[in-house]
Amino acid sequence: MTRSRLTQTFAAIGLATGLALTGTAQADYPEQDIRLVIPYGPGGATDIIFRLISQEAEGHLGTSIVPVNMAGAGATLGSRNVKDARPDGYTLLGSHDTIALSKLAGTVDYSYDAFEPVALLTQTINIPAAHANHPVQSADEIADYIRENPGRVRISMIPSSTDHFFWVQFFDAAGIDMADVRLVGYPDTGEQVSALLAEEIDFAMFNLPSGGAFFEDGTFRPLGVAHPERLDGLPEVATLRELGIEMDHSTSRGIFAPKGTPQEILDTLAEAYGQALEDETVRSRIENEFGSVVRFLAGEEYQAFLDENEAALSAAAENIDFQN
Repeated sequence: MTRSRLTQTFAAIGLATGLALTGTAQADYPEQDIRLVIPYGPGGATDIIFRLISQEAEGHLGTSIVPVNMAGAGATLGSRNVKDARPDGYTLLGSHDTIALSKLAGTVDYSYDAFEPVALLTQTINIPAAHANHPVQSADEIADYIRENPGRVRISMIPSSTDHFFWVQFFDAAGIDMADVRLVGYPDTGEQVSALLAEEIDFAMFNLPSGGAFFEDGTFRPLGVAHPERLDGLPEVATLRELGIEMDHSTSRGIFAPKGTPQEILDTLAEAYGQALEDETVRSRIENEFGSVVRFLAGEEYQAFLDENEAALSAAAENIDFQN
């Protein structure tokens, strides 16, 4: 046998052995703890929801899922860490729409396509709100109020965040000229709450995790629900669609893996998280404590959802000046 033929033979044996070992590793997955990076600090809705579901998913995987809070750089510190991790199923990202928003805002040069989508888990429904003393009683009155007070209506948002996009999409759906409103930027939700409490602004976007207590005690008034159906936690509040505003809007939380993670591993993870969401205690807490809905999508269905989500956000981004 010539040297070249011998080299080819050894190469073929090595490749076959490598494939066999890779297949075995995937078949035995998981063999160690899984690290779940959450790109926000502890205690918020994103952190709590992912910890709750992951704790239940552990039992179906037979290994620990260790949450790691990695806040910073507009949630991109954590996403970049996972994007650059080995695609072996042992480093995952728990995040939401902010992945696409960060690219649209020019913060990073990657979006959903830099990851393998594992599964959509929940959606937290967003709610436009006013302070209790405001004359507007429901979302369908906002457009007339702005037309009667052009240039004087103050609406809060966190620049380049979910609520920034919410309001741009709301203005379009409600026929409101953006030139007639004053968008006021705040660094976080807590600052927005303080501003609405002080009646420094007219409207803000919240959800049940961030605004539920204020809705319950009457401090803030929910003006509509950006969901096809009314929420169990706010059964008396009409949907935006009921009010003639054709719009749904939510924060959609899901699990992502580094690009190149084998499909067998993605399927194993999706199955475990899907089983976790079947637990009645988990579902009840998601719906009643966190004002969210369980929506499980995996595989091609989740990919299609992400494609539609990014297309809608991209359309809204055309009306946003990210420099201001």
